[in-house]
Amino acid sequence: MRLQAADPKTLAGEFLQAFGNQNALLTAGDRERCNTMTIGWCQLGRLWNLPVCTVYVRPERYTYQFMESHDYFSVCVLPDGEACKQTMSLCGAQSGRLVDKVRECGLTLRYGAGDAPLFEEAALALVCKKLFVQDMAPACVTAGEDKILPYYGKKGGWHRIYTGEVVEAYTAIKN
Repeated sequence: MRLQAADPKTLAGEFLQAFGNQNALLTAGDRERCNTMTIGWCQLGRLWNLPVCTVYVRPERYTYQFMESHDYFSVCVLPDGEACKQTMSLCGAQSGRLVDKVRECGLTLRYGAGDAPLFEEAALALVCKKLFVQDMAPACVTAGEDKILPYYGKKGGWHRIYTGEVVEAYTAIKN
């Protein structure tokens, strides 16, 4: 497969179907260094009359430093299958501080706007430019405290919210 440019408006439904089923890879960095991680939370829509993608990253994650230091990030959905499951498992469980996840998973880097790293093997990919960053906080939980608050103390700190304008979208074509 090979990625080709696509209209972000036509891919929103396909992207959202992936979350909760096969998830996606959030990647930030540049041509010299990058990191990727599995994400299960993502929102797509419009904000300030712009197409946007919102992702969430805990400060403890290695990818956090790349999200903080770079203006662009990508979200890639890999084709469903056993290889995808193995990649999602490794990228969700291993730290990029200790393992070169891109090499270990046999992924091929390519670069979009702002030198945002993304993967040639993706079935769907978005490149986003950061517009808004805000930390989640327990004081902002207004309902469902019994479902939300106990979850956070077990895995680490509260996520930082990153909303990026979708500046490029890609879909796979078969060679």
